[in-house]
Amino acid sequence: MKILTLILLNGFLSQASAQIFGKCYTPDQYRGDCVYFKSCPSLLEIYNRRPPSNQDRLFLSLSQCGYRDGQPLVCCRNFPESTTLPPPPPPTAPTQKLSPLPLPGECGIDAENRIYGGNQTNVDEYPWMALLEYSKPNNRRGFHCGGVLVTSRYVLTASHCVNGKDLPSTWSLTGVRLGEWDTSTEIDCDESFVNERVCNDPPVDVAIEEKLPHPNYDPFASNQHNDIALLRLIQNVPFSIYVRPICLPVDSSIRNKDFVKQTLSVAGWGKTEKVSASNLKLKVNVDGVSNDDCQRVYSSENRQIVDSQVCAGGKKGFDSCRGDSGGPLMRQNERGTPPYWYLVGLVSYGPSPCGMEGWPGVYTRVSNYIDWIEQTIKP
Repeated sequence: MKILTLILLNGFLSQASAQIFGKCYTPDQYRGDCVYFKSCPSLLEIYNRRPPSNQDRLFLSLSQCGYRDGQPLVCCRNFPESTTLPPPPPPTAPTQKLSPLPLPGECGIDAENRIYGGNQTNVDEYPWMALLEYSKPNNRRGFHCGGVLVTSRYVLTASHCVNGKDLPSTWSLTGVRLGEWDTSTEIDCDESFVNERVCNDPPVDVAIEEKLPHPNYDPFASNQHNDIALLRLIQNVPFSIYVRPICLPVDSSIRNKDFVKQTLSVAGWGKTEKVSASNLKLKVNVDGVSNDDCQRVYSSENRQIVDSQVCAGGKKGFDSCRGDSGGPLMRQNERGTPPYWYLVGLVSYGPSPCGMEGWPGVYTRVSNYIDWIEQTIKP
C-alpha cells in the first residue's frame, strides 16, 4: 500500500470534513461512502497497525474506490447505522441479456496513484496484466505475448498471439500468468518507497481451457483486421491486490470516442512472438492519432486502417515497444464514481524497427467487439 504511505509522508492526515463522492460497499459487504482516505477513521486505524498483516493490506486495497485530485478514495463504512446488505430483490423479466462483464467498481481499480513520466511500473500497478505462456520443444517454456484479464475466467489478447502466421509451428499456447511484475524473480519486491519494502504474492499460473480467436481474423492478411481473441481459463481466478480485471468500454459515451490527442497508456514487458525485451513490467503514455493520419503513414506499406482499429503514439523510442503483442492500450475514466481504467485497444502491430518517429502503433479497437465478447463468454 505504497500510495497510503505517500499520503502519510506528505502530511495529508490533517483533520478535514468528509466529502462524499458516491455510495459504495465495503469489502465485508457493509454500506459505505466513497471518501478521501484521510476522512475514514476506521481505515486509518487499520493502516496504523504495525506491522500490517497481509489481510489488513488486502482489505485496504479492496476498500479503494478511486482517486480524486491525486488522492485515493476509499469506501468507508457508515457508523453506527450501517447494516449488512439486504438480499437482492427478486429479478424481473429482463428485456435483454445481462452482460457477463464486470461493472465499474468491480473492474479497472488500480491500487496505485498515477505517477506520470516514469517507465517502470510499481509492483501492484495494472493488476489485470497477463502474460501468455507457450510450450516449446525439449520441455521449454516462454512468455511471448500479453493480454488482459476481463473476467475471473477470461483473458483478452490479440488473435495473432493465438493463431498468427509468425508463431512457430512447434509452439503451443498453454497457459496464462497473472499477478506478475518481475519475471526474473519468484517473489517480487519493490523497495523504491521510503521506509517500506512491498512484496507481492506469488504469480498465478493458470492453464488455458479454450482458445477463441475472432472468426473473421485472417493470419495472412497484412491489414490484421479483427486481431482479437479470448482465452477461457481452466478455472476461475480469485481477485486480490495483484489480480483484478480491467473494465471494457461498454458505456456508449466511451464506445464512441475517437481518442485523438488524448493521453493513453501502454504497459507490458515488451514481449512479442519474436522478441522478449524486459523482465520488469513497463509503462508509457502515448497520444491518440486519428485514423486518417495513421492511414497516410501506413499506405506506403499497403495497409488499410479501418474503424475497428485505433492508432496511438509515434514518438521515437516509445509506443508499444514497452508493451506486449496482445497487451493493452488503456485510459482512465477520471469522472467515473469511482474512477476506473478501461481497455481501449490491444497491441496489433507497428513499425519495424519499433518506436520510429512519426509511425504510430496500430491497436485493435476493443469497443467494436463488445457484442462478440459478450456473446462468446460463457459462465
